[in-house]
Amino acid sequence: MRSFRTATLTAILIAVPLAGAYAAGHHKGVLDEATPTAFYGPREKGLIEQVQGIDQGIADARLEKTITPAEAQRLHARAARISQAAERTAAADHGRIPAPKYQQLLRQADNLDRKLRADSGTRFLIGDGSDGGHYPNG
Repeated sequence: MRSFRTATLTAILIAVPLAGAYAAGHHKGVLDEATPTAFYGPREKGLIEQVQGIDQGIADARLEKTITPAEAQRLHARAARISQAAERTAAADHGRIPAPKYQQLLRQADNLDRKLRADSGTRFLIGDGSDGGHYPNG
């Protein structure tokens, strides 16, 4: 009887870890399917933050009523496209954006920023104010 218990206990002790390993190999839990974390370099992070800053400027200009709601919507859509393109490109290349694509996205962000400033009437000002004021550039 004692050998039967020992054999049964031994069989259970061997079977349990094997069953757990089998189940783990064939069962995908919620924690197993987590999306991988994206790691961006300083250049990519800076570009995404720049676009987010422009997007915030669009929202501010809309609240100040210096641009129309329709213009704000168009500018927000352009900002979203630039940001999505940057994130998609970086995700496809292990968090990096190749230099030519980075330059293209940076130009698009700069053009969007200029468009926002022109539409809202807040173009860059030149002069330091020492002569009594700042003057619009352009």
